[in-house]
Amino acid sequence: MGDFVSDVAAIRRRARQHIEKGPVTEGYKADLRRVIEVLNEVLATEIVCVLRYKRHYFTADGINAQPVAQEFLQHANEEQQHADWVAQRIVQLGGSPNLNPEGLAARSHSQYDEKASLLDMIREDLVAERIAIESYADIARWLGNDDPTTRVLIENILKMEEEHADDLRTLLATLAPRKRRAGRRPAKG
Repeated sequence: MGDFVSDVAAIRRRARQHIEKGPVTEGYKADLRRVIEVLNEVLATEIVCVLRYKRHYFTADGINAQPVAQEFLQHANEEQQHADWVAQRIVQLGGSPNLNPEGLAARSHSQYDEKASLLDMIREDLVAERIAIESYADIARWLGNDDPTTRVLIENILKMEEEHADDLRTLLATLAPRKRRAGRRPAKG
């Protein structure tokens, strides 16, 4: 790694220009309008996830429902935190968080779901997490070094979405163990 060299006097001079832009400095390389648009899609995705998890929390029923419902509630609360972080970042960038319920589902990368069975709820939540994981990984790559702060935010959310997917995979494996393949005999012990 080479020496870090920076023209501090030039940085100080540029910092005094366009101060109304807040954190968006001359060094910001991303398409600001498009970043805000994409962040509003992420915001919609997180809100739809909150709503889906909350519905699943309130409607989970059956013998194993209580611990699964608690997992749904924890995920809902974490998705709400993600939504808050994204909305704050949109405002920092000079945008406005689009919280209009009309069109929320259309802006979201994941879908809202009203499955009735506990296993179907877990499966649909896992699918939604997998959609978020792939979308957010793409967004982080797209941002690259053009907006490192937003990229790090998305990467942090991505990490939590991966944890959610792992939690759901474990729940699914626990509640719906794979059936033996037809024609295979169990191993003798």
